[in-house]
Amino acid sequence: MAKKIKTIVKLTIGAGTANPAPPVGTALGPQGIKIMDFCNEFNERTKDMRGSLIPSVITIYEDRSFDFIIKKPPVSDMIKKIAGLSKGASNTGREKAGKLTKAQVEKIAQDKIVDLNTVDLEAAKRSVMGTAKSMGVEIVD
Repeated sequence: MAKKIKTIVKLTIGAGTANPAPPVGTALGPQGIKIMDFCNEFNERTKDMRGSLIPSVITIYEDRSFDFIIKKPPVSDMIKKIAGLSKGASNTGREKAGKLTKAQVEKIAQDKIVDLNTVDLEAAKRSVMGTAKSMGVEIVD
């Protein structure tokens, strides 16, 4: 028999750095699950991705057990890593924060397509380019 779902919690946590402090503790504590069990399992599964923010979807069951899926880092995080930026432009219309090549855009789109609501690579590339534009990152050939 399938377990009865109590709630679903979405969190974005630094890879390998989950601990009982907020936001993890405040999101999961009221649900009655063992927070350290979650933190240890999350840190173990994300230890190879250190330095990235990792979105996760945690399904909590009525018997206080849980399971979770890990998604790819946000597109903005991937852009910052590839372009070597610490942050996007503060004045995106007039200021350029960095540059991405079309090949880099395609690589990000291919990595992230599993989390996007499309299976079309061209649509995924447009989505990545839109994020880059909003960060003040220029797309070059």
